[in-house]
Amino acid sequence: MLTDLPNILTLLRIASIPVLVALLSVHSPTANVIACVVYTAACITDYLDGALARRWQQLSELGRMMDPIADKLLVGSLLLALAGLTQLPVYSLYAAIIIMIREILVSGLREYMASQRETLPSTRLAKWKTGIQMVAIGFLIGGDGAAGMLGLSFLPATLIGGILLWFSVIPTVISGWGYLTAGLTRIMAGQSRKSSKISF
Repeated sequence: MLTDLPNILTLLRIASIPVLVALLSVHSPTANVIACVVYTAACITDYLDGALARRWQQLSELGRMMDPIADKLLVGSLLLALAGLTQLPVYSLYAAIIIMIREILVSGLREYMASQRETLPSTRLAKWKTGIQMVAIGFLIGGDGAAGMLGLSFLPATLIGGILLWFSVIPTVISGWGYLTAGLTRIMAGQSRKSSKISF
């Protein structure tokens, strides 16, 4: 149900997106620190909603659908905001483009497979991909200004975020290719079964 706590946490993750974009638009170290706090809380909900759903036996098709959508909305919106605010260093705009292409492709594939009554479960590599992306975006949200406010001026936060974003491209592409091949295999197998029934 939508009112189950795990689903509420997922909705809160989605609700944090406009708050984060607004804070980034302020262009101040203080706003960036606040954005880091909000973003960290949003990332924690990503772990809590699944853990609580499993512990309390509140697993549902709604939650299973909403969780990856919330992750994609959070990552995609923040990458677009950071790109628009020119806060993506070391040519990591291109990494963001690769990430967005993969997410749209996999989402479209999942939607088509659902129409064929097929599923495409998440893989461990995809979860690692999401984790690395979230850490990278955290560094990019804070940036060097937030690092300086926290007494970590020696830490090149923006550069680290850019490098991590590029690093996340590796599991992004590999897991995306895995989803694509697995999806096409299941679709072809399903079509073969339908053809066999028609022939019979």
